[in-house]
Amino acid sequence: MSQKDIAAGVVHELPEDLKQALLADSKALDTWEDITPLARNEWICWIEDAKKPETRNKRISWGTSDLYKGKRHPCCWAGCPHRKKGE
Repeated sequence: MSQKDIAAGVVHELPEDLKQALLADSKALDTWEDITPLARNEWICWIEDAKKPETRNKRISWGTSDLYKGKRHPCCWAGCPHRKKGE
């Protein structure tokens, strides 16, 4: 699967570091492609909300691990503040 074939979120584009992590884990990528655009948006926003590079890297690692296990949403995330209400 090429990078351009990986689905993104509703508001957020898929960042390169997350693309690479998903491409490296086909089972996580399968879950990623199966979840809704809004759910993908939540994962991307949760990762991009990290203040430190170390936290971002941990979130990518946790996220791909959780996606590998079939988890559809990031844990303990209030939701993306960037999308419009009602979406």
